[in-house]
Amino acid sequence: MQPRKDNPSVVNLAIGSHSRYCECCFPDYDYYELRVSGGRARFCGCRMMELKYGDDSLSGDFYDDIYASLADRSHSATPSVIVIGGGISGIVAARTLHTLQNASFKVILLESQDRIGGRIHTDYSFGCPVDMGASWLHGVCNENPLSPVIRRLGLTMYRTSGDDSILYDHDLESYALFDKNGQQVPPNIVTEVGVTFKKILEETDKVRDGQASDMSVKEAILIVLEKNPELRQEGLAYEVLQWYICRMEAWFAADTEMISLRAWDQEQLLSGGHGLMVQGYDPVIKALSRDIDIRLNHRVKKIVNGYKKVTVTVEDGRNFVADAVIITVPLGVLKAKVIEFEPKLPEWKLSAISDLGIGNENKIALKFDHVFWPNVEFLGVVAKTSYSCGYFLNLHKATGHPVLVYMAAGALANDLEKLSDEAVADFVMVQLKGMFPDATEPVQYLVSRWGMEPNIRGCYSYDAVGNSDDIYDRLRASVGNIFFGGEAVSVDHQGSVHGAYSAGVMAAENCERHLMQRMGTLERNPLVACREEIVEITVPLQISRL
Repeated sequence: MQPRKDNPSVVNLAIGSHSRYCECCFPDYDYYELRVSGGRARFCGCRMMELKYGDDSLSGDFYDDIYASLADRSHSATPSVIVIGGGISGIVAARTLHTLQNASFKVILLESQDRIGGRIHTDYSFGCPVDMGASWLHGVCNENPLSPVIRRLGLTMYRTSGDDSILYDHDLESYALFDKNGQQVPPNIVTEVGVTFKKILEETDKVRDGQASDMSVKEAILIVLEKNPELRQEGLAYEVLQWYICRMEAWFAADTEMISLRAWDQEQLLSGGHGLMVQGYDPVIKALSRDIDIRLNHRVKKIVNGYKKVTVTVEDGRNFVADAVIITVPLGVLKAKVIEFEPKLPEWKLSAISDLGIGNENKIALKFDHVFWPNVEFLGVVAKTSYSCGYFLNLHKATGHPVLVYMAAGALANDLEKLSDEAVADFVMVQLKGMFPDATEPVQYLVSRWGMEPNIRGCYSYDAVGNSDDIYDRLRASVGNIFFGGEAVSVDHQGSVHGAYSAGVMAAENCERHLMQRMGTLERNPLVACREEIVEITVPLQISRL
Protein backbone atom coordinates (compact mmCIF):
# COMPACT_ATOMS: atom_id res chain seq x y z
CA MET A 1 0.00 0.00 0.00
CA GLN A 2 1.30 3.43 -0.95
CA PRO A 3 0.99 6.51 1.29
CA ARG A 4 -1.93 8.75 0.47
CA LYS A 5 -0.77 11.79 -1.47
CA ASP A 6 -3.65 13.89 -0.17
CA ASN A 7 -2.85 13.12 3.47
CA PRO A 8 0.53 14.62 4.40
CA SER A 9 0.27 13.30 7.94
CA VAL A 10 1.02 9.83 6.61
CA VAL A 11 4.79 9.83 6.26
CA ASN A 12 5.52 6.14 6.39
CA LEU A 13 2.92 3.46 5.97
CA ALA A 14 3.94 -0.16 5.95
CA ILE A 15 1.87 -3.26 6.43
CA GLY A 16 2.99 -6.67 7.47
CA SER A 17 1.43 -9.63 9.18
CA HIS A 18 2.89 -10.26 12.61
CA SER A 19 3.11 -13.50 14.50
CA ARG A 20 1.91 -11.74 17.65
CA TYR A 21 -1.76 -11.60 18.39
CA CYS A 22 -4.09 -8.63 18.38
CA GLU A 23 -4.52 -7.28 21.90
CA CYS A 24 -8.28 -6.78 21.57
CA CYS A 25 -9.24 -10.19 20.19
CA PHE A 26 -6.49 -12.51 21.47
CA PRO A 27 -6.08 -15.32 20.62
CA ASP A 28 -8.24 -15.43 17.52
CA TYR A 29 -6.48 -13.25 14.94
CA ASP A 30 -3.11 -11.89 13.91
CA TYR A 31 -2.78 -8.16 13.54
CA TYR A 32 -1.20 -5.90 10.94
CA GLU A 33 1.04 -3.07 12.06
CA LEU A 34 1.07 0.31 10.38
CA ARG A 35 3.76 2.91 10.94
CA VAL A 36 2.01 6.25 10.87
CA SER A 37 3.66 9.62 11.51
CA GLY A 38 6.38 7.96 13.51
CA GLY A 39 3.86 6.01 15.53
CA ARG A 40 2.22 2.65 15.14
CA ALA A 41 -1.33 1.55 14.56
CA ARG A 42 -2.58 -2.01 14.74
CA PHE A 43 -5.31 -3.47 12.59
CA CYS A 44 -6.62 -6.94 13.25
CA GLY A 45 -8.80 -9.49 11.57
CA CYS A 46 -11.66 -8.75 13.91
CA ARG A 47 -11.72 -5.19 12.50
CA MET A 48 -11.20 -3.61 15.89
CA MET A 49 -8.24 -1.22 15.76
CA GLU A 50 -6.46 0.39 18.65
CA LEU A 51 -4.18 3.29 17.72
CA LYS A 52 -1.20 3.03 20.02
CA TYR A 53 1.10 5.90 19.23
CA GLY A 54 -0.44 7.48 16.19
CA ASP A 55 -1.35 11.03 15.28
CA ASP A 56 -4.74 12.21 16.58
CA SER A 57 -5.04 14.48 13.53
CA LEU A 58 -5.45 11.59 11.11
CA SER A 59 -8.67 11.94 9.18
CA GLY A 60 -11.56 9.53 9.11
CA ASP A 61 -10.99 9.04 5.37
CA PHE A 62 -7.52 7.74 6.14
CA TYR A 63 -8.91 4.99 8.33
CA ASP A 64 -11.61 4.21 5.79
CA ASP A 65 -8.92 3.65 3.16
CA ILE A 66 -7.04 1.34 5.50
CA TYR A 67 -10.16 -0.77 5.95
CA ALA A 68 -10.86 -0.87 2.23
CA SER A 69 -7.29 -1.94 1.44
CA LEU A 70 -7.03 -4.53 4.17
CA ALA A 71 -10.49 -6.03 3.86
CA ASP A 72 -9.33 -8.70 1.45
CA ARG A 73 -6.41 -9.66 3.70
CA SER A 74 -8.72 -10.78 6.49
CA HIS A 75 -10.48 -13.98 5.56
CA SER A 76 -12.50 -13.94 8.78
CA ALA A 77 -13.39 -10.27 9.05
CA THR A 78 -15.79 -10.06 11.98
CA PRO A 79 -18.10 -7.09 12.46
CA SER A 80 -16.94 -5.06 15.43
CA VAL A 81 -18.94 -2.95 17.87
CA ILE A 82 -17.87 -0.71 20.72
CA VAL A 83 -20.40 -0.31 23.53
CA ILE A 84 -19.94 2.84 25.61
CA GLY A 85 -21.31 2.63 29.13
CA GLY A 86 -21.25 -0.30 31.56
CA GLY A 87 -24.70 0.08 33.10
CA ILE A 88 -27.25 -2.66 32.60
CA SER A 89 -28.27 -1.31 29.18
CA GLY A 90 -24.71 -1.36 27.87
CA ILE A 91 -24.00 -4.76 29.38
CA VAL A 92 -27.14 -6.23 27.83
CA ALA A 93 -26.35 -4.65 24.45
CA ALA A 94 -22.89 -6.23 24.53
CA ARG A 95 -24.27 -9.57 25.67
CA THR A 96 -26.94 -9.56 22.96
CA LEU A 97 -24.30 -9.10 20.25
CA HIS A 98 -21.96 -11.53 22.01
CA THR A 99 -24.52 -14.34 22.00
CA LEU A 100 -26.15 -13.92 18.59
CA GLN A 101 -26.80 -17.28 16.96
CA ASN A 102 -26.77 -16.12 13.35
CA ALA A 103 -23.80 -13.77 13.43
CA SER A 104 -20.43 -13.35 15.10
CA PHE A 105 -19.51 -9.95 16.50
CA LYS A 106 -16.39 -8.66 18.16
CA VAL A 107 -17.58 -6.51 21.06
CA ILE A 108 -15.69 -4.31 23.50
CA LEU A 109 -17.41 -2.40 26.29
CA LEU A 110 -15.78 0.81 27.52
CA GLU A 111 -16.72 1.93 31.03
CA SER A 112 -15.51 5.20 32.55
CA GLN A 113 -15.69 4.08 36.18
CA ASP A 114 -13.73 1.45 38.09
CA ARG A 115 -16.85 -0.71 38.36
CA ILE A 116 -19.76 -1.81 36.20
CA GLY A 117 -23.44 -1.31 36.90
CA GLY A 118 -23.82 2.43 36.38
CA ARG A 119 -26.86 3.59 38.32
CA ILE A 120 -27.13 0.10 39.77
CA HIS A 121 -24.76 -0.05 42.72
CA THR A 122 -25.07 -2.58 45.53
CA ASP A 123 -22.98 -1.69 48.58
CA TYR A 124 -21.84 -4.42 50.98
CA SER A 125 -20.05 -2.32 53.61
CA PHE A 126 -22.89 -2.84 56.12
CA GLY A 127 -22.33 -6.58 55.98
CA CYS A 128 -25.49 -6.94 53.89
CA PRO A 129 -26.50 -5.81 50.39
CA VAL A 130 -27.84 -2.25 50.17
CA ASP A 131 -28.78 -0.86 46.76
CA MET A 132 -27.75 2.79 46.64
CA GLY A 133 -29.17 3.10 43.14
CA ALA A 134 -31.94 1.08 41.51
CA SER A 135 -33.50 -1.40 43.93
CA TRP A 136 -36.97 -2.37 42.62
CA LEU A 137 -38.26 -4.60 39.87
CA HIS A 138 -41.22 -2.60 38.57
CA GLY A 139 -43.57 -5.28 37.32
CA VAL A 140 -43.19 -8.65 39.05
CA CYS A 141 -44.43 -10.73 36.15
CA ASN A 142 -43.19 -13.04 33.44
CA GLU A 143 -43.56 -10.29 30.83
CA ASN A 144 -40.77 -8.36 32.51
CA PRO A 145 -37.60 -9.01 30.46
CA LEU A 146 -35.57 -9.28 33.68
CA SER A 147 -37.72 -12.08 35.08
CA PRO A 148 -35.85 -14.94 33.34
CA VAL A 149 -32.54 -13.68 34.72
CA ILE A 150 -33.88 -13.22 38.25
CA ARG A 151 -35.59 -16.60 38.12
CA ARG A 152 -32.49 -18.37 36.86
CA LEU A 153 -30.35 -16.83 39.62
CA GLY A 154 -32.87 -17.81 42.28
CA LEU A 155 -33.09 -14.26 43.63
CA THR A 156 -35.83 -13.24 46.05
CA MET A 157 -38.03 -10.17 45.73
CA TYR A 158 -40.07 -8.54 48.47
CA ARG A 159 -43.31 -7.24 47.01
CA THR A 160 -44.10 -3.74 48.28
CA SER A 161 -47.25 -3.13 46.26
CA GLY A 162 -49.91 -4.66 44.08
CA ASP A 163 -51.05 -3.43 40.69
CA ASP A 164 -53.38 -0.67 41.88
CA SER A 165 -51.46 1.49 44.31
CA ILE A 166 -51.79 5.26 44.44
CA LEU A 167 -48.22 5.38 45.77
CA TYR A 168 -46.83 3.60 42.69
CA ASP A 169 -44.23 1.36 44.34
CA HIS A 170 -45.86 0.42 47.65
CA ASP A 171 -49.28 0.01 49.23
CA LEU A 172 -50.82 2.52 51.62
CA GLU A 173 -51.22 0.06 54.47
CA SER A 174 -47.46 -0.50 54.56
CA TYR A 175 -46.87 3.04 55.87
CA ALA A 176 -46.66 4.74 59.27
CA LEU A 177 -46.81 8.54 58.94
CA PHE A 178 -45.72 11.04 61.59
CA ASP A 179 -45.94 14.80 61.91
CA LYS A 180 -43.04 17.07 62.90
CA ASN A 181 -43.98 16.68 66.57
CA GLY A 182 -43.57 12.93 66.46
CA GLN A 183 -47.29 12.17 66.57
CA GLN A 184 -48.45 9.37 64.31
CA VAL A 185 -51.03 10.43 61.75
CA PRO A 186 -54.28 8.51 62.25
CA PRO A 187 -54.61 5.90 59.48
CA ASN A 188 -58.11 7.09 58.58
CA ILE A 189 -56.76 10.56 57.72
CA VAL A 190 -54.04 9.03 55.55
CA THR A 191 -56.64 6.94 53.72
CA GLU A 192 -59.12 9.79 53.27
CA VAL A 193 -56.49 12.18 51.93
CA GLY A 194 -55.27 9.42 49.62
CA VAL A 195 -58.73 9.16 48.10
CA THR A 196 -58.82 12.95 47.69
CA PHE A 197 -55.39 12.98 46.06
CA LYS A 198 -56.54 10.40 43.54
CA LYS A 199 -59.57 12.57 42.71
CA ILE A 200 -57.31 15.59 42.26
CA LEU A 201 -55.17 13.69 39.77
CA GLU A 202 -58.28 12.54 37.91
CA GLU A 203 -59.45 16.15 37.67
CA THR A 204 -56.14 17.16 36.11
CA ASP A 205 -57.24 15.13 33.06
CA LYS A 206 -59.96 17.71 32.48
CA VAL A 207 -57.43 20.50 32.77
CA ARG A 208 -55.22 18.75 30.23
CA ASP A 209 -58.10 18.24 27.81
CA GLY A 210 -58.96 21.93 27.97
CA GLN A 211 -55.44 23.18 27.26
CA ALA A 212 -53.88 23.55 23.84
CA SER A 213 -50.37 23.71 25.29
CA ASP A 214 -48.62 21.72 27.98
CA MET A 215 -48.22 22.82 31.60
CA SER A 216 -46.71 21.44 34.78
CA VAL A 217 -48.48 18.99 37.07
CA LYS A 218 -48.19 21.51 39.89
CA GLU A 219 -49.96 24.20 37.88
CA ALA A 220 -52.73 21.76 36.99
CA ILE A 221 -53.21 20.76 40.65
CA LEU A 222 -53.56 24.42 41.63
CA ILE A 223 -56.20 24.90 38.92
CA VAL A 224 -58.10 21.83 40.16
CA LEU A 225 -58.09 23.08 43.76
CA GLU A 226 -59.23 26.51 42.61
CA LYS A 227 -62.19 25.05 40.72
CA ASN A 228 -63.02 22.36 43.31
CA PRO A 229 -62.88 23.85 46.82
CA GLU A 230 -64.24 20.61 48.31
CA LEU A 231 -60.91 18.96 47.44
CA ARG A 232 -58.84 21.44 49.40
CA GLN A 233 -57.26 20.24 52.62
CA GLU A 234 -56.42 22.04 55.84
CA GLY A 235 -54.29 21.43 58.91
CA LEU A 236 -52.91 17.92 59.27
CA ALA A 237 -54.79 16.74 56.18
CA TYR A 238 -53.03 19.42 54.11
CA GLU A 239 -49.65 18.14 55.32
CA VAL A 240 -50.62 14.60 54.38
CA LEU A 241 -51.58 15.87 50.91
CA GLN A 242 -48.12 17.42 50.60
CA TRP A 243 -46.64 14.07 51.53
CA TYR A 244 -48.56 12.40 48.69
CA ILE A 245 -47.16 15.02 46.33
CA CYS A 246 -43.69 14.28 47.76
CA ARG A 247 -44.13 10.61 46.89
CA MET A 248 -45.27 11.51 43.38
CA GLU A 249 -42.13 13.62 42.97
CA ALA A 250 -40.02 10.70 44.16
CA TRP A 251 -41.47 8.47 41.43
CA PHE A 252 -40.36 10.94 38.76
CA ALA A 253 -37.26 12.13 40.67
CA ALA A 254 -38.40 15.68 39.92
CA ASP A 255 -40.56 18.39 41.46
CA THR A 256 -44.14 18.73 40.20
CA GLU A 257 -43.41 22.13 38.66
CA MET A 258 -41.01 20.33 36.29
CA ILE A 259 -43.22 17.37 35.31
CA SER A 260 -45.32 17.47 32.14
CA LEU A 261 -49.08 17.34 32.66
CA ARG A 262 -49.53 15.97 29.14
CA ALA A 263 -47.26 12.97 29.70
CA TRP A 264 -47.05 12.24 33.44
CA ASP A 265 -49.49 9.31 33.34
CA GLN A 266 -48.54 7.87 29.94
CA GLU A 267 -46.04 5.33 31.26
CA GLN A 268 -46.93 1.70 30.56
CA LEU A 269 -46.70 -0.15 33.89
CA LEU A 270 -46.24 -3.91 33.87
CA SER A 271 -48.52 -6.06 35.99
CA GLY A 272 -47.58 -7.77 39.23
CA GLY A 273 -46.78 -4.80 41.41
CA HIS A 274 -43.29 -3.85 42.51
CA GLY A 275 -40.65 -6.05 44.10
CA LEU A 276 -37.64 -4.98 46.14
CA MET A 277 -34.51 -6.97 45.26
CA VAL A 278 -33.66 -8.58 48.61
CA GLN A 279 -30.13 -9.60 47.58
CA GLY A 280 -29.67 -6.38 45.61
CA TYR A 281 -29.20 -5.97 41.87
CA ASP A 282 -25.49 -6.83 41.97
CA PRO A 283 -26.00 -10.57 41.21
CA VAL A 284 -27.93 -9.60 38.07
CA ILE A 285 -25.15 -7.31 36.85
CA LYS A 286 -22.49 -9.93 37.50
CA ALA A 287 -24.42 -12.64 35.68
CA LEU A 288 -25.15 -10.51 32.61
CA SER A 289 -21.56 -9.25 32.33
CA ARG A 290 -19.95 -12.69 32.39
CA ASP A 291 -17.57 -13.36 29.45
CA ILE A 292 -17.89 -9.83 28.04
CA ASP A 293 -14.72 -7.88 27.18
CA ILE A 294 -15.11 -4.92 29.56
CA ARG A 295 -12.49 -2.18 29.83
CA LEU A 296 -12.86 -0.26 33.10
CA ASN A 297 -11.49 3.26 33.64
CA HIS A 298 -11.93 4.03 29.93
CA ARG A 299 -13.65 7.42 29.88
CA VAL A 300 -14.65 8.32 26.33
CA LYS A 301 -13.77 11.85 25.23
CA LYS A 302 -14.46 11.85 21.49
CA ILE A 303 -16.38 9.87 18.87
CA VAL A 304 -15.63 10.28 15.15
CA ASN A 305 -18.51 8.91 13.10
CA GLY A 306 -17.07 7.86 9.74
CA TYR A 307 -18.84 6.36 6.76
CA LYS A 308 -17.43 2.87 7.27
CA LYS A 309 -16.23 2.95 10.86
CA VAL A 310 -16.35 4.85 14.13
CA THR A 311 -13.27 5.98 16.05
CA VAL A 312 -13.58 6.31 19.82
CA THR A 313 -10.94 8.24 21.76
CA VAL A 314 -10.59 7.65 25.49
CA GLU A 315 -9.18 10.00 28.09
CA ASP A 316 -5.59 8.76 27.93
CA GLY A 317 -5.46 9.36 24.17
CA ARG A 318 -5.90 5.82 22.90
CA ASN A 319 -8.24 5.25 19.97
CA PHE A 320 -10.54 2.30 19.39
CA VAL A 321 -12.03 1.79 15.94
CA ALA A 322 -15.01 -0.39 15.08
CA ASP A 323 -17.77 -0.77 12.53
CA ALA A 324 -20.38 0.70 14.87
CA VAL A 325 -20.85 2.14 18.35
CA ILE A 326 -23.68 1.75 20.83
CA ILE A 327 -23.91 4.61 23.34
CA THR A 328 -25.65 3.77 26.61
CA VAL A 329 -24.27 6.49 28.89
CA PRO A 330 -26.85 8.25 31.10
CA LEU A 331 -28.88 11.10 29.65
CA GLY A 332 -27.20 13.49 32.08
CA VAL A 333 -23.81 12.71 30.55
CA LEU A 334 -25.11 13.42 27.05
CA LYS A 335 -26.64 16.67 28.29
CA ALA A 336 -23.32 17.76 29.78
CA LYS A 337 -21.64 17.32 26.35
CA VAL A 338 -18.54 15.77 27.90
CA ILE A 339 -18.26 13.54 24.83
CA GLU A 340 -17.27 15.35 21.63
CA PHE A 341 -18.88 14.13 18.42
CA GLU A 342 -17.33 14.60 14.97
CA PRO A 343 -19.24 15.50 12.98
CA LYS A 344 -21.54 17.09 15.51
CA LEU A 345 -24.79 15.34 16.24
CA PRO A 346 -27.68 16.69 14.14
CA GLU A 347 -29.91 19.34 15.68
CA TRP A 348 -32.89 16.98 15.96
CA LYS A 349 -30.81 14.69 18.16
CA LEU A 350 -29.31 17.50 20.24
CA SER A 351 -32.72 19.03 20.93
CA ALA A 352 -34.10 15.67 22.07
CA ILE A 353 -31.19 15.27 24.48
CA SER A 354 -31.62 18.82 25.72
CA ASP A 355 -35.40 18.77 26.14
CA LEU A 356 -35.98 15.48 27.96
CA GLY A 357 -35.83 15.90 31.73
CA ILE A 358 -33.28 14.16 33.95
CA GLY A 359 -34.29 13.83 37.58
CA ASN A 360 -32.33 13.26 40.76
CA GLU A 361 -32.96 11.01 43.73
CA ASN A 362 -30.48 10.11 46.44
CA LYS A 363 -30.39 7.57 49.22
CA ILE A 364 -28.99 7.90 52.72
CA ALA A 365 -28.62 4.45 54.25
CA LEU A 366 -28.34 4.19 58.04
CA LYS A 367 -27.29 1.05 59.90
CA PHE A 368 -28.21 0.75 63.60
CA ASP A 369 -27.21 -1.67 66.30
CA HIS A 370 -30.86 -2.46 67.05
CA VAL A 371 -34.35 -1.80 65.70
CA PHE A 372 -36.35 0.98 67.43
CA TRP A 373 -38.99 1.63 64.75
CA PRO A 374 -42.32 -0.11 64.00
CA ASN A 375 -42.54 -3.18 61.78
CA VAL A 376 -43.80 -1.41 58.66
CA GLU A 377 -42.22 -1.16 55.22
CA PHE A 378 -42.10 2.63 55.09
CA LEU A 379 -41.92 5.50 57.58
CA GLY A 380 -43.10 8.92 56.45
CA VAL A 381 -42.82 12.49 57.74
CA VAL A 382 -45.58 14.94 56.77
CA ALA A 383 -45.01 18.70 56.54
CA LYS A 384 -46.41 21.93 55.11
CA THR A 385 -44.51 21.54 51.82
CA SER A 386 -43.60 18.52 49.76
CA TYR A 387 -39.97 19.64 49.98
CA SER A 388 -40.04 19.24 53.78
CA CYS A 389 -41.75 15.84 53.75
CA GLY A 390 -39.69 12.68 53.87
CA TYR A 391 -39.80 8.91 53.97
CA PHE A 392 -37.67 5.94 54.96
CA LEU A 393 -37.54 2.44 53.49
CA ASN A 394 -37.35 -0.13 56.29
CA LEU A 395 -34.95 -2.80 55.05
CA HIS A 396 -35.39 -4.72 58.31
CA LYS A 397 -38.92 -5.58 57.22
CA ALA A 398 -37.70 -6.99 53.90
CA THR A 399 -34.24 -8.36 54.73
CA GLY A 400 -33.95 -8.69 58.51
CA HIS A 401 -31.08 -6.20 58.75
CA PRO A 402 -31.38 -3.10 61.02
CA VAL A 403 -31.12 -0.62 58.15
CA LEU A 404 -33.24 2.39 57.21
CA VAL A 405 -32.86 4.13 53.84
CA TYR A 406 -33.96 7.76 53.57
CA MET A 407 -34.85 8.81 50.02
CA ALA A 408 -34.77 12.41 48.78
CA ALA A 409 -35.83 13.49 45.30
CA GLY A 410 -35.89 16.61 43.16
CA ALA A 411 -34.72 19.89 44.70
CA LEU A 412 -34.10 18.28 48.09
CA ALA A 413 -31.81 15.68 46.52
CA ASN A 414 -29.87 18.46 44.77
CA ASP A 415 -29.55 20.49 47.97
CA LEU A 416 -28.36 17.56 50.08
CA GLU A 417 -25.58 16.87 47.57
CA LYS A 418 -24.02 20.21 48.53
CA LEU A 419 -23.49 19.02 52.13
CA SER A 420 -20.87 16.71 53.60
CA ASP A 421 -21.79 13.09 54.32
CA GLU A 422 -21.83 13.86 58.04
CA ALA A 423 -24.12 16.87 57.57
CA VAL A 424 -26.50 14.83 55.41
CA ALA A 425 -26.63 12.05 58.01
CA ASP A 426 -27.31 14.66 60.73
CA PHE A 427 -30.16 16.11 58.65
CA VAL A 428 -31.74 12.69 58.27
CA MET A 429 -31.34 11.89 61.96
CA VAL A 430 -33.20 15.10 62.87
CA GLN A 431 -36.17 13.79 60.90
CA LEU A 432 -35.87 10.35 62.43
CA LYS A 433 -35.62 11.66 65.99
CA GLY A 434 -38.65 13.82 65.32
CA MET A 435 -40.58 10.58 64.89
CA PHE A 436 -38.69 8.58 67.51
CA PRO A 437 -37.11 10.74 70.25
CA ASP A 438 -35.25 7.73 71.66
CA ALA A 439 -33.64 6.88 68.31
CA THR A 440 -30.00 5.84 68.64
CA GLU A 441 -27.19 7.13 66.46
CA PRO A 442 -26.32 5.02 63.41
CA VAL A 443 -23.21 2.87 63.59
CA GLN A 444 -22.61 3.39 59.85
CA TYR A 445 -24.11 5.47 57.06
CA LEU A 446 -23.86 5.79 53.28
CA VAL A 447 -24.75 8.78 51.10
CA SER A 448 -25.33 8.72 47.33
CA ARG A 449 -24.75 11.72 45.07
CA TRP A 450 -26.04 10.71 41.66
CA GLY A 451 -26.46 14.28 40.45
CA MET A 452 -22.85 15.22 41.19
CA GLU A 453 -21.31 11.96 39.99
CA PRO A 454 -19.46 13.02 36.79
CA ASN A 455 -20.09 9.66 35.13
CA ILE A 456 -23.83 9.70 35.90
CA ARG A 457 -25.15 13.28 36.37
CA GLY A 458 -28.66 12.42 37.46
CA CYS A 459 -30.95 9.60 38.45
CA TYR A 460 -33.31 8.82 35.57
CA SER A 461 -35.31 10.58 32.89
CA TYR A 462 -38.79 12.08 33.04
CA ASP A 463 -41.12 14.00 30.73
CA ALA A 464 -40.44 17.70 31.17
CA VAL A 465 -43.02 20.39 30.41
CA GLY A 466 -43.31 21.05 26.68
CA ASN A 467 -41.67 17.88 25.38
CA SER A 468 -42.66 17.10 21.80
CA ASP A 469 -44.51 13.90 20.96
CA ASP A 470 -41.58 12.53 18.94
CA ILE A 471 -38.87 13.20 21.51
CA TYR A 472 -38.30 9.51 22.31
CA ASP A 473 -38.23 8.56 18.63
CA ARG A 474 -35.52 11.17 18.06
CA LEU A 475 -33.61 10.16 21.16
CA ARG A 476 -33.41 6.47 20.23
CA ALA A 477 -32.81 7.02 16.50
CA SER A 478 -29.37 6.07 15.20
CA VAL A 479 -26.97 8.57 13.63
CA GLY A 480 -24.90 6.89 10.95
CA ASN A 481 -23.01 4.07 12.66
CA ILE A 482 -23.90 5.28 16.16
CA PHE A 483 -26.77 3.67 18.06
CA PHE A 484 -28.31 4.69 21.37
CA GLY A 485 -29.45 2.69 24.40
CA GLY A 486 -30.14 3.42 28.05
CA GLU A 487 -33.30 3.83 30.09
CA ALA A 488 -34.10 7.21 28.51
CA VAL A 489 -34.66 5.66 25.06
CA SER A 490 -36.89 2.82 26.24
CA VAL A 491 -40.07 2.57 24.22
CA ASP A 492 -42.54 2.44 27.12
CA HIS A 493 -40.57 2.00 30.33
CA GLN A 494 -38.28 4.97 30.85
CA GLY A 495 -36.73 5.34 34.28
CA SER A 496 -36.74 1.62 35.09
CA VAL A 497 -34.18 -1.17 35.10
CA HIS A 498 -36.23 -3.32 32.77
CA GLY A 499 -36.61 -0.31 30.47
CA ALA A 500 -32.83 0.06 30.34
CA TYR A 501 -32.53 -3.68 29.70
CA SER A 502 -35.00 -3.59 26.80
CA ALA A 503 -33.31 -0.51 25.34
CA GLY A 504 -29.97 -2.33 25.35
CA VAL A 505 -31.45 -5.27 23.47
CA MET A 506 -33.16 -2.91 21.02
CA ALA A 507 -29.94 -1.00 20.31
CA ALA A 508 -27.97 -4.22 19.79
CA GLU A 509 -30.52 -5.71 17.41
CA ASN A 510 -30.75 -2.51 15.39
CA CYS A 511 -26.97 -2.32 15.25
CA GLU A 512 -26.76 -5.94 14.10
CA ARG A 513 -29.37 -5.35 11.42
CA HIS A 514 -27.53 -2.26 10.19
CA LEU A 515 -24.17 -4.03 9.93
CA MET A 516 -25.59 -7.15 8.31
CA GLN A 517 -27.30 -5.00 5.68
CA ARG A 518 -24.08 -3.12 5.07
CA MET A 519 -22.21 -6.37 4.60
CA GLY A 520 -24.93 -7.64 2.28
CA THR A 521 -25.85 -10.63 4.43
CA LEU A 522 -29.34 -9.54 5.43
CA GLU A 523 -32.35 -8.28 3.56
CA ARG A 524 -33.25 -4.69 4.36
CA ASN A 525 -35.90 -4.61 7.08
CA PRO A 526 -37.08 -1.77 9.33
CA LEU A 527 -35.28 -1.18 12.60
CA VAL A 528 -37.00 -2.65 15.62
CA ALA A 529 -38.43 -0.62 18.48
CA CYS A 530 -38.44 -3.42 21.00
CA ARG A 531 -37.79 -7.11 21.35
CA GLU A 532 -40.48 -9.62 22.12
CA GLU A 533 -39.59 -13.14 23.09
CA ILE A 534 -41.40 -16.12 24.52
CA VAL A 535 -40.04 -16.89 27.96
CA GLU A 536 -39.96 -20.50 28.99
CA ILE A 537 -41.18 -20.62 32.59
CA THR A 538 -39.58 -23.46 34.51
CA VAL A 539 -39.11 -21.98 37.98
CA PRO A 540 -41.50 -19.40 39.50
CA LEU A 541 -40.29 -16.00 40.67
CA GLN A 542 -39.50 -16.02 44.38
CA ILE A 543 -41.67 -13.35 46.02
CA SER A 544 -42.22 -12.67 49.71
CA ARG A 545 -44.38 -10.28 51.71
CA LEU A 546 -43.68 -10.49 55.44
